[in-house]
Amino acid sequence: MAGSTMRTSFAALMVFLMASELCFDVATAAGECGYTPIEEAAASLSPCLDAARNPGAKAPPPCCAKVNALIRTAPRCLCAVLLSPAAEEAGINPGIAISIPKRCGIKNRPVGKKCGRYTVP
Repeated sequence: MAGSTMRTSFAALMVFLMASELCFDVATAAGECGYTPIEEAAASLSPCLDAARNPGAKAPPPCCAKVNALIRTAPRCLCAVLLSPAAEEAGINPGIAISIPKRCGIKNRPVGKKCGRYTVP
């Protein structure tokens, strides 16, 4: 009987430890922008604000550099930022902002890729 109780206790402990590990992994998992919060990634793209609101605005070099870096390192982050509440609060028009990589002349942009209901031109 003691052996059965010990095995049951051991099994319960293992289940608890495995569940704890899973919860820890979920709590510390990286998102679309790695470990950078989306709001922080969005703030880093502040040089793009005018270009993201106005299709006729020229995308300034600091904006293009930031967008190009994100396309190279974390393209899904750029999409996540574009569709984020932070972008909406800043008055970003995703239909306009999606064209920034093209307006910057970024050749390695993911042409034809979907970002929500928008397509990268």
